[in-house]
Amino acid sequence: MASPTDPVTREVVELIGAVVSRYYAEYEQAAAQHSLTGAQARVLGLLSLEPVPMRRIAQKLRCEPSNVTGIVDRLESRGLVERRPDPADRRVKLAAPTPAGVETAGRLRESLDFAREPLGQLTEAERALLRDLLKRMLGQDAE
Repeated sequence: MASPTDPVTREVVELIGAVVSRYYAEYEQAAAQHSLTGAQARVLGLLSLEPVPMRRIAQKLRCEPSNVTGIVDRLESRGLVERRPDPADRRVKLAAPTPAGVETAGRLRESLDFAREPLGQLTEAERALLRDLLKRMLGQDAE
């Protein structure tokens, strides 16, 4: 196992921090171009994949459910999200994107150049290796 004082480990940690910082800065800027906060954009992006129970949104974003309620309220007031009963359990409310929400999430995703530009400089094999290494670091199975 690598030592935290190992120079390569320190450099890797610093580089990961720089990537994360740059990603969040660009994400916030892209969200603002669509008159969204970063949190609203993240929720909308998550919901564009599938309707999600409010509690699961909070778990994925690692925040309090009351924060998610406020975010979904603001997205709903803009016509980007709607609440609907979960067909499997009508006591549970799902947050789901409206057609306008799906369109906005798509435009937001398209405006994020940060990941595409540097990753585009890597070969497909290098991108696959990076993906597999990141999954391994996160304890996920490489597919």
